[in-house]
Amino acid sequence: MRKLIVLGVVGLIAQLIDGSLGMAYGVTSSTLLLAAGVAPAAASAAVHFSEIGTSLVSGASHHKLGNVDWRTVSILAVPGFVGAFLGATLLSNMDAAIAKPVVAVILMSLGIYVVYRFLRLGGARPTFKGHPSAMFLAPMGLVAGTLDAVGGGGWGPVGTTSLLSSGRLEPRKVVGSIDTSEFVVAVGGSLGFLIGLGAEGINWGYAGALLAGGVIAAPIAAWLVRHLAARVLGTAAGGLIILTNSKTLLEAVGVPGVGVAVAAATIFVLWITGIVWAVKQERLSRSVAADEPELESAPV
Repeated sequence: MRKLIVLGVVGLIAQLIDGSLGMAYGVTSSTLLLAAGVAPAAASAAVHFSEIGTSLVSGASHHKLGNVDWRTVSILAVPGFVGAFLGATLLSNMDAAIAKPVVAVILMSLGIYVVYRFLRLGGARPTFKGHPSAMFLAPMGLVAGTLDAVGGGGWGPVGTTSLLSSGRLEPRKVVGSIDTSEFVVAVGGSLGFLIGLGAEGINWGYAGALLAGGVIAAPIAAWLVRHLAARVLGTAAGGLIILTNSKTLLEAVGVPGVGVAVAAATIFVLWITGIVWAVKQERLSRSVAADEPELESAPV
């Protein structure tokens, strides 16, 4: 019972982060389940079944607050479903350890670009033009869905990172669209695990506990992303990408635990510093924008 309560709290925190930044629900939840000794396939299955409920509530909340670009969701959904289904059915015969460092390098590079993109603005306000093309979204959805099922998390890190770095959608709509389309991805992954593992191979108690916590947090997270400034949200999301994947990369190349901890702490401090800087710049740009009408209306 105590373990289920702990998992409920983890689900709440994970969804609060995921709904605000567009990533980390699967990564956070899967990490704890693996640490508790749950097999990778069973852990990913529990996470995906819980995500059916959390992503449904999260998507509805984001839609209500205007955080969803439905064109993006409609293009991402089918490739994401297919990728998640294939990844889930193949997980028991695949070694994800080799792929993780490569993916971590790619995601870290994109994360650094995202942070740079938003911090280099200075006092200017970020602009977002056009929409991501179907040729960009469809392959991304397929890859992200596959990685999500194989690694227990990946839809958010790949999808959010790629959309943010494209500069086509403002961060709140990136997060809202990724969270909303995740419902279809979760269904695809869950079906794959149900076929591959059977109902007896899935820990329904774990899935239920994660779901309960996530459902509570989803509307709160959607409200947060609606009111956070694009510059601050982009910097926060990029920093989370860097922090998460630097740990994965360092562990993969054999860096001792102490070294990983020191590196993570250093990156965390830099991350918080970047967010504080972004907040200050946002206040500066808003102050300038507020003064401009007064200047325009002043008599010559």
